[in-house]
Amino acid sequence: MRCRRWLLVAGLLLVVGAGRAEGLDSLSQSPRKGLVRRVVDYFGQSTVDRTAERAIDFTFAGGPSYSKTTELGLGLLGSGLYRLDRQDSVTPPSDISFYGTISTTGFYSLGATGNTIFRDRNRRLSYELSFTSSPRDLWGIGYQAGRTNPPTKILEQRYALEVQFRQRIVADAYLGALIDLDYRRGRDFDATADAYIHHQRREYLATGVGLLAEYDTRDFIPNPSRGVYLALQQILYARGLGNCSDSFWRTIFTADYYRQVWRGGVLAFDLYGELNTKGTPWTMLARLGGSARMRGYYEGQYADRNLVVGQVELRQHLWRRFGGVVWGGAGNVFPRMSSFRWAETLPNYGLGLRWELKKRVNVRMDYGFGRATSGFLLSINEAF
Repeated sequence: MRCRRWLLVAGLLLVVGAGRAEGLDSLSQSPRKGLVRRVVDYFGQSTVDRTAERAIDFTFAGGPSYSKTTELGLGLLGSGLYRLDRQDSVTPPSDISFYGTISTTGFYSLGATGNTIFRDRNRRLSYELSFTSSPRDLWGIGYQAGRTNPPTKILEQRYALEVQFRQRIVADAYLGALIDLDYRRGRDFDATADAYIHHQRREYLATGVGLLAEYDTRDFIPNPSRGVYLALQQILYARGLGNCSDSFWRTIFTADYYRQVWRGGVLAFDLYGELNTKGTPWTMLARLGGSARMRGYYEGQYADRNLVVGQVELRQHLWRRFGGVVWGGAGNVFPRMSSFRWAETLPNYGLGLRWELKKRVNVRMDYGFGRATSGFLLSINEAF
């Protein structure tokens, strides 16, 4: 699943917990060690895979966060790895993350996300739960609106839950089902904001049920170093399962490829598309930008029913727990296939720094550039 929008963690990481009783005991029983030494020891042990020894291996960290959308904030993150069968060293470990952040703009967010992988990778359960309150800029709907309209401010609140279950049918191919609950409310509207959303309602509840098909040979979901990931989702948001005026469909496709090109170097390719049918409310339009794709753009400046994004990224291990990336890509929003215009394709490129918080779980610091825009962001896990 999309891996989706974690703006949490940054620069100077400070220990705020140990995530296991042994860790708390060791910190409390080491009065001779200074704070800096204990922090170094704590994070020095965090990259060791201990999933065979413990039911769950957690690491907690806190620090400043930043994105073009939320600006400067303070975040807390808990990241854990575990195995349902600790004797199974072949199946990749499952992962779970808890997060919370608050920013100077009044933005705050709480949530959890994770992937539970069953023995021999025959079944997989993915989930994402979040609550967000976000003062944000609004430009309207469509490419021309995002390019020419002056922004107006609104307050957007969102409650969301998405659960996906997959069953392997043959080799690395999976079939599954999903449910997506999405409630969003816009507040503090003025006349300009009402015009920008074409005088639609200010709050919508949508419930989606769908099917998905995947082909997945990735070695580790949060940070793949090799493999292929192909996914197709078809979701129906029925009018009777919410307060939308019409039923609408959403199609999401993802094509990712990862290959090690030299020692410590991984080349990653990503193609992503989101297609929504007529009747999609303004709250659920595809939004270009964010922490995963088209980094550096304000998320939602360009929004429409359909979105297509492609990117290629080179990831290179540099020294000890540090790595670096460079990427380039492009994206386009459009109301229907017949309205797609190559001239409206937006460019994207940038570079970033990585720091390994846990075994193959990275804190990432990216600076992205686009057409008449740029932005810095801090997040957890790779963008794709």
